[in-house]
Amino acid sequence: MARKILLVDDDKQIRKLVTLYLEKEGYIIEGVDNGEDALEKIVVDDYACVLLDIDLPGIKGTKVLGELRKIKNTPIIMVSGNSKEEARIQSFEIGADDYVMKPFSPRELVLRVKSLLNRTYSKDSKNFNKGISIDDMFIHVESRKITVKNKEINFAPKEYDLLLFLIQNCDKVFSRDKLLDKVWDYEIYGDPRTVDTHIKRIRKKLEVESEKLAKAIVTVWGAGYMFDSSKI
Repeated sequence: MARKILLVDDDKQIRKLVTLYLEKEGYIIEGVDNGEDALEKIVVDDYACVLLDIDLPGIKGTKVLGELRKIKNTPIIMVSGNSKEEARIQSFEIGADDYVMKPFSPRELVLRVKSLLNRTYSKDSKNFNKGISIDDMFIHVESRKITVKNKEINFAPKEYDLLLFLIQNCDKVFSRDKLLDKVWDYEIYGDPRTVDTHIKRIRKKLEVESEKLAKAIVTVWGAGYMFDSSKI
């Protein structure tokens, strides 16, 4: 079954161009030009991915992102003409999985969408086909759910991917650039701060139930990050 993508952008030409490229890849595209309609659709329907412009009329894209993250873990790629670092960081802090600058290459956008969807909906995860148990945490690999002390923690898709990668490769240090390559599957326009923001969000969510698990995600200054099994 073809995957359905919600495209939210008030620029008709951008919607037309992106739709053309994504439909060539077999995706079904639904387009809206404002945040209000986007929220209505997101609440009542399930999308494989949302492409969300920040600078929308009415409800801004970041507000839509925040509301969506309260109810769903749908993969979200933010699209914006704002090149300031603060705008990117804010989007990742709210829960975006990726951030694409305007003007963008439609071919690159397609690659980012495919990469995000392939990782999010992949059934194959090395040898951990059913689940991974670490201390009070259990990762349900097939359903992409994480529980700590039997309580489910709501992780955005890339937060889940990053945590899973670090755990699967525990006690190994990875630089931010390497994590961008391994978890996001690309290096083009990769912002190392993306990794920092996701690590921060993962720790914050884990420490609500287990400070020990949160502290196991270690910053190795000047080198990168690792999941330190000795902390468990």
